[in-house]
Amino acid sequence: MARYEHLPIYKKAMDLTIYFEKIVSNFSRYHKYTLGSELREQSREIVGLIIKANSAAERIQILYQLRERLEGLKVLIRICKEVRAFHCFNSFVHASNLVVEISRQSEGWIKVQKKT
Repeated sequence: MARYEHLPIYKKAMDLTIYFEKIVSNFSRYHKYTLGSELREQSREIVGLIIKANSAAERIQILYQLRERLEGLKVLIRICKEVRAFHCFNSFVHASNLVVEISRQSEGWIKVQKKT
């Protein structure tokens, strides 16, 4: 099994997952068990896809799945902002920035895979 702990994309995805675990606890009860659960679940799926892609011989399909999950997470974060699930605007900004950074890294990974 390939090592993945050293990957910058893995580190950012773990930061995002841990961040969601912390901020979802501040959501209202209604949002905590609906939107908050989805945020936590999708962020864990993203970490799983990164690990899976790093271990796979044919990575491109998994990386496309990762791209789709990241886009879905961006939409979910936007919904959370619109319904005011985040306690402060900075929480939204930080979460959005982490997802954008992970998306950039995944796009770079896709470009490298297309070349080989």
